[in-house]
Amino acid sequence: MNKFCITLLLLSPLLGHGQQKLIPIHVSLFNESTAIPFTKFITTPIHPGLQAGTEFEYKQKTHSRLFQTANINYFYHNHLAQGIGLSSEFGYEYRLKSGLAFATLFGLGYLHTFSTAEEFTHTNGKYEQKFDKGNARLYPSLSFDIGYYLAKENVGSPKVFMRYQSWAEYPYSPGFIPIMTHINLHLGTKFFISRKRQQK
Repeated sequence: MNKFCITLLLLSPLLGHGQQKLIPIHVSLFNESTAIPFTKFITTPIHPGLQAGTEFEYKQKTHSRLFQTANINYFYHNHLAQGIGLSSEFGYEYRLKSGLAFATLFGLGYLHTFSTAEEFTHTNGKYEQKFDKGNARLYPSLSFDIGYYLAKENVGSPKVFMRYQSWAEYPYSPGFIPIMTHINLHLGTKFFISRKRQQK
């Protein structure tokens, strides 16, 4: 519960921001793998995932911006686990005149994982299927993003991007493997939806 509360505190600036005219939405498909970060780029077999979220800008200049994200994601790793997570990241993006953009993001999230295989316990001389209530984790992350804005001169331009995300889940298996590291390779897009400002 404490881990979940930490995540909600991180998301609170975004939850309270209700005056935006253009609301950014980002959606990505990703491939998740258990690997040491920055030792691999493309991994097989594919373990699919989906992430969606929004952003809140703290400071924007002509070619750069500071921002925060709020995300929800899901992944399925065959023969290991499936998980659903909530996270927030603080990011810096630099945008070239050509439309290319580069970003770095530091994040922290809450992850709840469930086994993808049936589990059994031995009780009174027989095996009974075990109820899987899942496991709670914290996961810090570091991501690098390269993207392209389709309408270079438009602040509300759609963007396509590829993101390399390294992250670790803790605690993983206390007393055995305390931390498990992962990498996610995202392919996604960011677009904007409009919302009318509230009338005073």
